[in-house]
Amino acid sequence: MLLHLPATRANIDGSIRRVVMSSARGTFEVKITPMPVDDYTDAATLGRMTIDKQFSGELVATSKGQMITGMGTVKGSAAYSAIEKVTGTLGGHRGDFVLQHTGIMSRGAQSLVITVVPDSGTDALAGLTGTMQIIIDGKQHSYVFEYTF
Repeated sequence: MLLHLPATRANIDGSIRRVVMSSARGTFEVKITPMPVDDYTDAATLGRMTIDKQFSGELVATSKGQMITGMGTVKGSAAYSAIEKVTGTLGGHRGDFVLQHTGIMSRGAQSLVITVVPDSGTDALAGLTGTMQIIIDGKQHSYVFEYTF
């Protein structure tokens, strides 16, 4: 189900133009694999992992990426950053794009921002901008992707 939401965006000359935001929803499977400890990680306070995802729904795609993590000294405090390259079809448009994740957990309170890297869209996904929300319900992962071209 694609929802079209009115929004505005500034042109280079400062004038305002109306853009249409679309919303894609679906589920995904994810495999996260810890990378070996090396001179840059210790697996206790710093870690690195690979990410492999399979998206279904209105985004039919695979992705590959890497995550770095940092743990705080207080239980429930940590952060992660990740970059993943997504390849597939979104709303009938085929191509690649890159997502950047910033996740913070402060004593259990969570914040997650996932953004399309500017100008990372290729082929029919050129000009893609947007943000993705991840919802975890038990072991089920789903997404809501708000985007425009």
